[in-house]
Amino acid sequence: MITLKLSQIGNSVGLILPKEALLRLGVAKGDTLYLTEGAGGEMRLSAYSAEVAEEIALGEEFMDQYRDTFRALAK
Repeated sequence: MITLKLSQIGNSVGLILPKEALLRLGVAKGDTLYLTEGAGGEMRLSAYSAEVAEEIALGEEFMDQYRDTFRALAK
């Protein structure tokens, strides 16, 4: 487990990732990360992936297209 600390950066709060975490994520300064919520409420930090971004965009498009159907099924 890697312990992280939140720091004040101007008017924002930032998270400083140690070198070990950057290496394990395969990211460097300026890269994009995703913070997603998993089952049970845990949060997951992962590196940006063009494939994942495309899948998310397709999923959002699908949900938008069938919004009324999903609402009817949820009742």
